Amino acid sequence: MSARPHSTLRHSWLRTVVAGLLLCISAPAFAVDVPALTKPAPETLDDLKAIQKQLQVVLEKVVPATVGVQVGGASGSGVIVTEDGYVLTAGHVSGKPDQDCILIFQDGKRVKGKTLGQNKGIDSGMIKITEEGKWPHLDMGKSLDIKKGDWCISVGHPGGFIKGRSPVVRLGRILDVSNSVMRTDCTLVGGDSGGPLFDMDGKVIGIHSRIGGRVTDNFHVPVDTYKETWDRLAKSESWGGAEPFTAGPQPFVGMRFDLESKDCKVVEVKEGSPAEKAGVKVGDIVTKFGTEKFASPDELLSIIRKTKPGDEVAIEIQREKETLNLKVVVGKRP
Repeated sequence: MSARPHSTLRHSWLRTVVAGLLLCISAPAFAVDVPALTKPAPETLDDLKAIQKQLQVVLEKVVPATVGVQVGGASGSGVIVTEDGYVLTAGHVSGKPDQDCILIFQDGKRVKGKTLGQNKGIDSGMIKITEEGKWPHLDMGKSLDIKKGDWCISVGHPGGFIKGRSPVVRLGRILDVSNSVMRTDCTLVGGDSGGPLFDMDGKVIGIHSRIGGRVTDNFHVPVDTYKETWDRLAKSESWGGAEPFTAGPQPFVGMRFDLESKDCKVVEVKEGSPAEKAGVKVGDIVTKFGTEKFASPDELLSIIRKTKPGDEVAIEIQREKETLNLKVVVGKRP
């Protein structure tokens, strides 16, 4: 997987410029070949304009199929991927199967739906529109074809659906991708959960799942996992480990890992966090976390999400040539 390094500062500036261009350039005809998208970073104003043109083309295509989701008193987002109304969302948005729900289109139109299956371990979920109709829908891409550094587009309803406001758009880059998770710097907000992540051709490549402790830690369920488990989701099966995305206080340890490394190397310890209080330091490698086994930072993060605030967990740390056994008391995510 080839890397396209770029600075966070440069990327932040570019996103601001591109977002500004969105307001002043009219929507163009569809264009597939955009050389600017293959560069590590835009080099000229023309590059920015080319990216902006493609962004507007994609938005015209994808926004009609992006919906707000209301299940009981909770809200989130989703995307329609079949003409007969199958909707992909996050598992913690759809919740348990066979619940009545409402899907809201960008113009405020509301239709009835029913929650289907959920994979609680990876946070994938599915909903079906139950009213008759042919619905705007989008193609699913291949998430494992996506490379680090590729441009991507996040669409959703931060804060829930708001009348008169179209789905909110954020342009960003792919930071990491694996079989089980994608990470981007497309900033997410509560209510975005379940919304779609698109490639620059407008194909669904992921579904928003959760927000990390930094603006660049935004996680998405790869769309390939929905294809692999489509029948189970459509049959309203519910499976996976303990629900890691329940309502209420979320677990917080305060360690950030190098997601490109096979070792669970700590690259940041939050000040005042449970990890800092336990004695964890930058450069430590976490080799054990409680009784669970893990082989990558992604797997360790999944284990941490299954804990509860107040849990005391024994962890084993490799610090240079020394092995340390520490105890961390899981806190509540700020």
